[in-house]
Amino acid sequence: MKTITRIVSAAALALAFAAPAAHAEDTLDTIMARKVIVIAIPTDFPPYGFVGTDMQPQGLDIDTGKYIAEKLGVKAELVPVTSANRIPYLQTKKADIVISTLGKNPEREKVIDFTVAYSPFYQAIFGGKKLVVKSPADLAGKSIGVTRGAIEDQELTKIAPPSADIKRFEDNNATVSAFVAGQVELIATGASVAGNMMARNPGLDAEYKLLLKDSPNFIGVAKGDDKLRLKINEILIAAKKSGDLDKLAQKWLGRPAGDLPQ
Repeated sequence: MKTITRIVSAAALALAFAAPAAHAEDTLDTIMARKVIVIAIPTDFPPYGFVGTDMQPQGLDIDTGKYIAEKLGVKAELVPVTSANRIPYLQTKKADIVISTLGKNPEREKVIDFTVAYSPFYQAIFGGKKLVVKSPADLAGKSIGVTRGAIEDQELTKIAPPSADIKRFEDNNATVSAFVAGQVELIATGASVAGNMMARNPGLDAEYKLLLKDSPNFIGVAKGDDKLRLKINEILIAAKKSGDLDKLAQKWLGRPAGDLPQ
């Protein structure tokens, strides 16, 4: 009896471990059967995801999700998430995929899987369209606002010529306020901060000028969900080759997606 009990217990244990994997592998089939893909997206992080004047989500992440849904031939159901709950939504099957400026790191890779990259996330220099800045040399003699100690401060310090007037502020709000008020000609900041600033102040006529540091965004899928991950990879790789990812990045970030890791 003990032997039989051990065999039954071992079989049950094996099934318990196998069940999540089997369920994960069925995600793509489920999506195709119901004709809907549930996508976790941000709504408070422009230009990647925010609520427009029509009260509908818009941004780079939203357009990417709709693009994937279109290529799959299904409808996109958008579910707003925050930075804190986006991974739990994926783990608890409240979303099929997460497209929410998700960076890849070893800790996250322990609990979810990632597709190839779909967009850049970067720190850059922004300024008015009439101001010509195409290389670090063009920063000579110009005033540049930056948040003290931030990544963009470190990167700007590396490339700025000696005559550049770097004005450091204590937080992003102060840095943005200085640029909006005209206290500095340029601002060095992250794409999300710049996107929010430009959306709130269209009269600035500001634009992307010069890259400081680039980091990619990835789409999150459930751990072991290889069938869905590989299908999305196929869509993203084709979109990069066709130029569609570059067009989306140009629309929302003011520059092409550039080189993205696979």
